[in-house]
Amino acid sequence: MDKQRRKFLKIAGVTALAGLSAPAVIKLTSSPALASSETPGEAAGHAAPAEAHGAEGHGAEQAAHTGVRLGMLIDMRKLYGRPDLMDKATAACHKVHNVPHIENKKNEIKWLWHAPFENVFPEHSSYHESKVTAENDFMVLCNHCDEPPCVRVCPTKATFRDEKTGIVAMDFHRCIGCRFCMMGCPYGARSFNWMDPRPYIKEYNADFPTRMRGVVEKCNFCGERLALGQEPACVEAVKEVGAFVFGDLNDPNSEIRQRLDQDHTIQRKPSLGTKPSVFYIV
Repeated sequence: MDKQRRKFLKIAGVTALAGLSAPAVIKLTSSPALASSETPGEAAGHAAPAEAHGAEGHGAEQAAHTGVRLGMLIDMRKLYGRPDLMDKATAACHKVHNVPHIENKKNEIKWLWHAPFENVFPEHSSYHESKVTAENDFMVLCNHCDEPPCVRVCPTKATFRDEKTGIVAMDFHRCIGCRFCMMGCPYGARSFNWMDPRPYIKEYNADFPTRMRGVVEKCNFCGERLALGQEPACVEAVKEVGAFVFGDLNDPNSEIRQRLDQDHTIQRKPSLGTKPSVFYIV
Protein backbone atom coordinates (compact mmCIF):
# COMPACT_ATOMS: atom_id res chain seq x y z
CA MET A 1 0.00 0.00 0.00
CA ASP A 2 2.75 2.45 0.95
CA LYS A 3 4.68 1.56 -2.19
CA GLN A 4 1.64 2.20 -4.38
CA ARG A 5 0.92 5.47 -2.60
CA ARG A 6 4.48 6.66 -3.19
CA LYS A 7 4.09 5.83 -6.90
CA PHE A 8 0.83 7.77 -7.04
CA LEU A 9 2.45 10.79 -5.41
CA LYS A 10 5.35 10.52 -7.83
CA ILE A 11 2.94 10.75 -10.75
CA ALA A 12 1.24 13.72 -9.12
CA GLY A 13 4.64 15.38 -8.78
CA VAL A 14 5.35 14.90 -12.48
CA THR A 15 1.95 16.39 -13.20
CA ALA A 16 2.71 19.50 -11.19
CA LEU A 17 5.90 19.99 -13.17
CA ALA A 18 4.02 19.79 -16.44
CA GLY A 19 3.53 23.54 -16.31
CA LEU A 20 7.16 23.91 -17.39
CA SER A 21 6.18 22.92 -20.92
CA ALA A 22 2.73 22.42 -22.39
CA PRO A 23 2.11 19.06 -24.14
CA ALA A 24 3.46 19.49 -27.66
CA VAL A 25 1.15 16.88 -29.17
CA ILE A 26 -2.01 18.79 -28.27
CA LYS A 27 -2.98 22.14 -29.72
CA LEU A 28 -3.40 24.27 -26.61
CA THR A 29 -3.58 27.93 -25.78
CA SER A 30 -0.60 29.73 -24.28
CA SER A 31 -1.59 28.41 -20.86
CA PRO A 32 0.12 25.10 -20.02
CA ALA A 33 -2.14 22.11 -19.52
CA LEU A 34 -1.81 20.19 -16.28
CA ALA A 35 -3.07 16.69 -15.67
CA SER A 36 -5.33 16.62 -12.63
CA SER A 37 -2.81 18.50 -10.51
CA GLU A 38 -5.44 20.19 -8.36
CA THR A 39 -5.59 18.88 -4.83
CA PRO A 40 -9.00 17.54 -3.81
CA GLY A 41 -9.34 20.18 -1.10
CA GLU A 42 -9.10 22.87 -3.73
CA ALA A 43 -11.74 21.42 -6.01
CA ALA A 44 -14.83 23.58 -6.12
CA GLY A 45 -16.89 21.13 -8.13
CA HIS A 46 -18.07 23.74 -10.64
CA ALA A 47 -16.45 25.71 -13.38
CA ALA A 48 -16.42 29.45 -12.99
CA PRO A 49 -19.07 30.94 -15.27
CA ALA A 50 -16.43 32.30 -17.65
CA GLU A 51 -14.75 28.89 -17.87
CA ALA A 52 -17.76 26.82 -18.84
CA HIS A 53 -17.20 26.15 -22.53
CA GLY A 54 -20.76 25.00 -22.96
CA ALA A 55 -22.33 28.20 -21.64
CA GLU A 56 -22.85 29.58 -25.12
CA GLY A 57 -21.88 26.56 -27.19
CA HIS A 58 -18.42 25.41 -28.18
CA GLY A 59 -18.09 28.26 -30.67
CA ALA A 60 -18.35 31.08 -28.14
CA GLU A 61 -15.76 33.75 -28.86
CA GLN A 62 -15.14 34.44 -25.18
CA ALA A 63 -13.86 30.86 -24.75
CA ALA A 64 -10.49 31.77 -26.25
CA HIS A 65 -9.73 33.90 -23.19
CA THR A 66 -10.58 31.45 -20.45
CA GLY A 67 -7.59 29.11 -20.49
CA VAL A 68 -7.42 25.43 -21.38
CA ARG A 69 -10.54 23.26 -21.55
CA LEU A 70 -9.76 19.76 -22.77
CA GLY A 71 -12.26 17.76 -24.77
CA MET A 72 -12.57 14.90 -27.24
CA LEU A 73 -14.26 14.44 -30.59
CA ILE A 74 -15.04 10.90 -31.74
CA ASP A 75 -15.62 10.55 -35.48
CA MET A 76 -17.62 7.36 -35.60
CA ARG A 77 -17.65 7.42 -39.41
CA LYS A 78 -14.06 6.23 -39.26
CA LEU A 79 -14.95 3.37 -36.92
CA TYR A 80 -18.03 1.96 -38.64
CA GLY A 81 -17.40 -1.64 -39.58
CA ARG A 82 -14.14 -1.61 -37.60
CA PRO A 83 -14.80 -3.17 -34.18
CA ASP A 84 -11.14 -4.17 -34.22
CA LEU A 85 -10.15 -0.50 -33.99
CA MET A 86 -12.53 0.11 -31.10
CA ASP A 87 -11.11 -2.91 -29.30
CA LYS A 88 -7.60 -1.68 -30.03
CA ALA A 89 -8.33 1.73 -28.49
CA THR A 90 -9.92 0.10 -25.46
CA ALA A 91 -7.02 -2.32 -25.00
CA ALA A 92 -4.52 0.56 -25.13
CA CYS A 93 -6.44 2.54 -22.53
CA HIS A 94 -6.84 -0.42 -20.18
CA LYS A 95 -3.23 -1.51 -20.53
CA VAL A 96 -1.84 1.92 -19.67
CA HIS A 97 -4.09 2.30 -16.63
CA ASN A 98 -3.87 -1.23 -15.22
CA VAL A 99 -7.58 -1.82 -15.75
CA PRO A 100 -8.34 -5.40 -14.66
CA HIS A 101 -9.85 -7.80 -17.15
CA ILE A 102 -12.84 -9.30 -15.34
CA GLU A 103 -15.23 -11.12 -17.66
CA ASN A 104 -18.11 -11.28 -15.19
CA LYS A 105 -20.31 -8.35 -16.26
CA LYS A 106 -21.32 -7.69 -12.67
CA ASN A 107 -17.75 -7.03 -11.64
CA GLU A 108 -16.11 -5.75 -14.83
CA ILE A 109 -14.15 -2.50 -14.83
CA LYS A 110 -14.49 -0.15 -17.81
CA TRP A 111 -12.66 3.04 -18.70
CA LEU A 112 -13.33 2.95 -22.45
CA TRP A 113 -15.80 0.62 -24.10
CA HIS A 114 -18.40 0.43 -26.87
CA ALA A 115 -22.15 -0.10 -26.80
CA PRO A 116 -25.19 0.06 -29.15
CA PHE A 117 -26.51 3.45 -30.29
CA GLU A 118 -29.72 3.22 -28.27
CA ASN A 119 -27.72 2.63 -25.08
CA VAL A 120 -25.23 5.42 -25.70
CA PHE A 121 -27.75 7.99 -26.94
CA PRO A 122 -31.09 7.16 -25.29
CA GLU A 123 -32.39 10.69 -25.89
CA HIS A 124 -32.04 10.28 -29.64
CA SER A 125 -34.70 8.32 -31.48
CA SER A 126 -33.84 4.84 -32.68
CA TYR A 127 -37.15 4.51 -34.50
CA HIS A 128 -36.34 3.50 -38.07
CA GLU A 129 -32.65 4.00 -37.37
CA SER A 130 -30.22 3.63 -40.22
CA LYS A 131 -28.52 0.36 -40.99
CA VAL A 132 -25.19 1.93 -40.02
CA THR A 133 -26.25 2.86 -36.49
CA ALA A 134 -28.13 -0.40 -36.03
CA GLU A 135 -25.13 -2.55 -36.96
CA ASN A 136 -22.37 -0.61 -35.18
CA ASP A 137 -21.41 0.06 -31.59
CA PHE A 138 -20.33 3.49 -30.33
CA MET A 139 -17.40 4.37 -28.11
CA VAL A 140 -18.16 5.33 -24.51
CA LEU A 141 -16.06 6.98 -21.80
CA CYS A 142 -16.30 9.56 -19.02
CA ASN A 143 -17.65 12.82 -20.44
CA HIS A 144 -15.53 15.10 -18.21
CA CYS A 145 -18.48 17.43 -17.78
CA ASP A 146 -18.29 21.14 -17.08
CA GLU A 147 -20.97 20.60 -14.42
CA PRO A 148 -20.16 17.10 -13.13
CA PRO A 149 -22.80 15.75 -10.72
CA CYS A 150 -20.31 13.10 -9.55
CA VAL A 151 -18.15 15.84 -8.05
CA ARG A 152 -21.04 17.45 -6.21
CA VAL A 153 -22.08 14.24 -4.46
CA CYS A 154 -18.62 12.93 -3.46
CA PRO A 155 -18.33 13.35 0.34
CA THR A 156 -14.52 13.05 0.48
CA LYS A 157 -13.60 15.05 -2.66
CA ALA A 158 -11.97 11.93 -4.05
CA THR A 159 -13.61 13.00 -7.31
CA PHE A 160 -12.73 16.54 -8.32
CA ARG A 161 -12.65 18.76 -11.37
CA ASP A 162 -9.28 20.24 -12.32
CA GLU A 163 -10.00 23.89 -13.03
CA LYS A 164 -6.84 24.19 -15.16
CA THR A 165 -7.91 21.58 -17.71
CA GLY A 166 -11.53 20.65 -17.00
CA ILE A 167 -10.54 17.02 -16.42
CA VAL A 168 -12.74 15.23 -13.88
CA ALA A 169 -10.09 13.34 -11.94
CA MET A 170 -9.92 10.96 -8.99
CA ASP A 171 -7.75 10.49 -5.95
CA PHE A 172 -8.05 6.74 -5.43
CA HIS A 173 -6.70 7.00 -1.89
CA ARG A 174 -9.52 9.32 -0.82
CA CYS A 175 -12.24 7.08 -2.23
CA ILE A 176 -14.19 5.36 0.56
CA GLY A 177 -16.32 3.27 -1.78
CA CYS A 178 -19.64 4.92 -0.97
CA ARG A 179 -20.52 4.89 -4.70
CA PHE A 180 -22.38 8.20 -4.49
CA CYS A 181 -20.47 9.27 -7.61
CA MET A 182 -21.78 6.24 -9.48
CA MET A 183 -25.32 7.18 -8.56
CA GLY A 184 -24.65 10.79 -9.52
CA CYS A 185 -23.14 9.99 -12.93
CA PRO A 186 -25.94 9.83 -15.54
CA TYR A 187 -23.65 8.15 -18.08
CA GLY A 188 -22.66 4.94 -16.29
CA ALA A 189 -19.02 5.90 -16.77
CA ARG A 190 -17.75 4.67 -13.39
CA SER A 191 -16.84 1.20 -12.18
CA PHE A 192 -16.59 -0.19 -8.65
CA ASN A 193 -13.98 -2.72 -7.60
CA TRP A 194 -16.05 -5.39 -5.89
CA MET A 195 -12.95 -7.55 -5.58
CA ASP A 196 -9.20 -7.05 -5.53
CA PRO A 197 -8.49 -6.01 -9.14
CA ARG A 198 -4.76 -6.68 -9.10
CA PRO A 199 -4.86 -10.42 -9.90
CA TYR A 200 -6.83 -9.58 -13.05
CA ILE A 201 -4.27 -7.25 -14.58
CA LYS A 202 -2.88 -8.93 -17.69
CA GLU A 203 0.19 -6.76 -18.14
CA TYR A 204 1.21 -4.52 -15.26
CA ASN A 205 2.21 -0.91 -16.04
CA ALA A 206 4.54 0.25 -13.26
CA ASP A 207 4.00 3.90 -14.19
CA PHE A 208 0.36 4.01 -13.07
CA PRO A 209 -1.00 3.07 -9.62
CA THR A 210 -3.20 0.02 -9.22
CA ARG A 211 -6.42 0.23 -7.23
CA MET A 212 -7.82 -1.70 -4.31
CA ARG A 213 -11.08 -3.44 -3.56
CA GLY A 214 -13.79 -0.94 -2.65
CA VAL A 215 -12.51 1.87 -4.92
CA VAL A 216 -14.32 3.53 -7.82
CA GLU A 217 -12.43 4.30 -11.03
CA LYS A 218 -12.99 5.73 -14.50
CA CYS A 219 -11.36 7.41 -17.52
CA ASN A 220 -9.06 10.28 -16.55
CA PHE A 221 -8.43 11.65 -20.07
CA CYS A 222 -4.91 10.21 -19.65
CA GLY A 223 -3.95 13.10 -17.39
CA GLU A 224 -0.69 11.42 -16.42
CA ARG A 225 0.28 11.11 -20.10
CA LEU A 226 -0.66 14.70 -20.87
CA ALA A 227 1.69 15.81 -18.10
CA LEU A 228 4.51 14.12 -20.00
CA GLY A 229 3.55 15.66 -23.33
CA GLN A 230 1.94 12.49 -24.66
CA GLU A 231 -1.41 11.89 -26.32
CA PRO A 232 -4.23 9.96 -24.66
CA ALA A 233 -3.71 6.24 -25.18
CA CYS A 234 -6.88 5.78 -27.23
CA VAL A 235 -5.92 8.63 -29.57
CA GLU A 236 -2.47 7.16 -30.11
CA ALA A 237 -3.76 3.61 -30.60
CA VAL A 238 -5.90 4.42 -33.65
CA LYS A 239 -4.01 7.43 -34.89
CA GLU A 240 -3.80 5.95 -38.38
CA VAL A 241 -7.50 6.64 -38.95
CA GLY A 242 -7.83 9.79 -36.84
CA ALA A 243 -11.08 8.68 -35.20
CA PHE A 244 -10.26 10.49 -31.95
CA VAL A 245 -9.46 14.20 -31.89
CA PHE A 246 -8.28 15.58 -28.55
CA GLY A 247 -7.44 19.14 -27.62
CA ASP A 248 -8.42 22.51 -26.20
CA LEU A 249 -12.07 23.39 -26.70
CA ASN A 250 -11.30 27.00 -25.80
CA ASP A 251 -8.70 27.46 -28.53
CA PRO A 252 -10.38 28.42 -31.82
CA ASN A 253 -7.24 27.35 -33.68
CA SER A 254 -7.08 23.85 -32.21
CA GLU A 255 -7.97 20.89 -34.42
CA ILE A 256 -10.89 19.88 -32.25
CA ARG A 257 -12.46 23.33 -32.41
CA GLN A 258 -12.00 23.50 -36.15
CA ARG A 259 -13.66 20.12 -36.54
CA LEU A 260 -16.51 21.13 -34.25
CA ASP A 261 -17.04 24.26 -36.32
CA GLN A 262 -17.19 22.22 -39.53
CA ASP A 263 -19.14 19.08 -38.59
CA HIS A 264 -22.45 18.58 -36.84
CA THR A 265 -21.96 16.69 -33.59
CA ILE A 266 -24.11 15.20 -30.87
CA GLN A 267 -23.48 14.59 -27.17
CA ARG A 268 -24.77 12.14 -24.62
CA LYS A 269 -27.85 13.34 -22.69
CA PRO A 270 -27.24 17.06 -23.29
CA SER A 271 -30.59 17.98 -21.75
CA LEU A 272 -29.23 17.15 -18.29
CA GLY A 273 -27.13 20.31 -18.33
CA THR A 274 -23.85 18.61 -17.37
CA LYS A 275 -22.14 20.09 -20.47
CA PRO A 276 -20.17 17.03 -21.63
CA SER A 277 -16.75 17.55 -23.19
CA VAL A 278 -17.04 14.51 -25.47
CA PHE A 279 -18.60 15.07 -28.90
CA TYR A 280 -19.63 12.54 -31.55
CA ILE A 281 -19.91 12.65 -35.33
CA VAL A 282 -22.36 9.90 -36.30
